Amino acid sequence: MTVVAVTGSDHVEPGSVWEMPELGWDADAVRTDKTYPPAYETLSVPMLRRALETIGARAADFDVISNHCLHALPLQLAPQLGVPMVTTLHTPVDDDFVRAHRAAAGRGSAFLSVSEHTRREWQHAGVASTLLANGVDPRVWTGGPGGDDLVWFGRIVPEKAPHLAVAVARALGRRLTIAGRVGDRAYADEVLGPLLGDGVTVVGELTPLELADLVGRSAVALATPAWAEPFGLVGPEALMCGTSVVGFAVGGVPEIAAASIGMRLVTAGDVVAMADAVEEMWEQARDPRFRRAVRARAVERFSLDARTTALEEIFASLSTEAAPAELPA
Repeated sequence: MTVVAVTGSDHVEPGSVWEMPELGWDADAVRTDKTYPPAYETLSVPMLRRALETIGARAADFDVISNHCLHALPLQLAPQLGVPMVTTLHTPVDDDFVRAHRAAAGRGSAFLSVSEHTRREWQHAGVASTLLANGVDPRVWTGGPGGDDLVWFGRIVPEKAPHLAVAVARALGRRLTIAGRVGDRAYADEVLGPLLGDGVTVVGELTPLELADLVGRSAVALATPAWAEPFGLVGPEALMCGTSVVGFAVGGVPEIAAASIGMRLVTAGDVVAMADAVEEMWEQARDPRFRRAVRARAVERFSLDARTTALEEIFASLSTEAAPAELPA
């Protein structure tokens, strides 16, 4: 397997054509998860092109390209590479992606969507895809003992709205731990920061094992997306730990709840309803037998092993085709 990714990523060969640069920001730059450093277009994208062209020049060495890039360049080059490309759609519809796919007339590309919601959204934009939900590694997200506190985890950005989780915790008089990387400094400082203290703490970005331990020692996880989540990994990750989830019914999240035990949804933005739901399920969520049942269902429905098996089958079917247009439903 060849991995094309940023310096320091697992399995990337240092100094090779596959190693992408880790970009820095100017000291006075406003960093958000929606923008890139200036060198992204002038340095990263040309290096990505070089990596893709190298694949094309050595097409016989590769069976399939698994594309998770958020830039449209791979779709633009797909018809020229001589290797089938499978692009996983993790985001809302991206106009650059749609234009690139149309310009390439779909040649060389096939698509997967992480939820039925995402599949429908891209279908309406003219990009057909096959549903293959995200998976969670049960060896990392192990069952935990539960606890007496609430937890919120994810990127600290306005569209994830952790400030609403604080409002829920305050309404219930419960302690809340917030874990995650700051993706919008202005939001973290101006909106979330003033709400901290009095039982609400931020522990920052944790390793996967540290985060799973925290979630597993919590009673209930709160999921407060203020946008239409394409999937919503917080749900399966928490459930895999045996920790119940109360969240907003947006995007692909209802699909997760429908396949799970221990996940309850309320109307988006309704803090009162979320607090009521947490209160109603509190004792059940802390019962060890119930926690084991929550984890067992999550492992059954969202295990990374099952997704990997399905993905290998898809790759095998495409590796014998010169120009895939669409995966089987």
